Amino acid sequence: MVEKGYEMYFDAIDQILKKIRETQADNIEKAAEIVAEAIVNGGVLHVYGAGHSNCIAEEIFFRAGSLVPINQILDLSLAGAVNAWKSAYMERLEGIGPILYNHTHAKPEDAFLVISNSGRNAAPIEMAREAKAHGHKVIAETCTEFSLSQPSRHSSGKRLLDYADVILDNQGPWGDVVVKIEGMQQGLGPASGVTGIYLIHAMLLEAAFRIKAKGMEPPIFMYGNLDGGMEFNQKMLDTYWPRIRNW
Repeated sequence: MVEKGYEMYFDAIDQILKKIRETQADNIEKAAEIVAEAIVNGGVLHVYGAGHSNCIAEEIFFRAGSLVPINQILDLSLAGAVNAWKSAYMERLEGIGPILYNHTHAKPEDAFLVISNSGRNAAPIEMAREAKAHGHKVIAETCTEFSLSQPSRHSSGKRLLDYADVILDNQGPWGDVVVKIEGMQQGLGPASGVTGIYLIHAMLLEAAFRIKAKGMEPPIFMYGNLDGGMEFNQKMLDTYWPRIRNW
């Protein structure tokens, strides 16, 4: 019988998602509390990821059914969407993090979410370091086991997780692939995008519940393709427009 690759992928991802549910509840709740506190106190959540981690950052920005006060820190030279090969090297260059942090114009009440599956490249490490140095709470979404198995590419020897107040561990596989084809060295079926989005959306939903419990109506985007959706969202945007860089 010929193996079905898609079923192998489904099974592998299901196992990782199950592991996330079994291991990450405490971390999800701690991270959600950080986000809730920031928003109740008038702050925003700044989110950054380089390369494919930027896809996760983009997924939660200006997103129907999720929180409004999320600022995606976007630099196309590092995002992988433009000149992808070059961006893979750009995120390893030291000195970029302080520039990106300063561009956020972050306020003391803001929190940061930094995303990097390996957590070993300069840009996400420095973003977390700068946020931490300026007194912000930092949430890291990463693969802890893989990150600890690899040397940092930063001259400090630090990894992203070294600057985190809370780590959301995506429980990913070695090399970020879950399927092997016999006779091939390289695996396939990337996991970190699916698991990262799953983990972070769960955390943000929990944050919304905690915002409500603190006596504030959670600022949540409506689906813009519903009648009245964009008008509803515009009222939300009027509140947070000055704080978000990419409207």
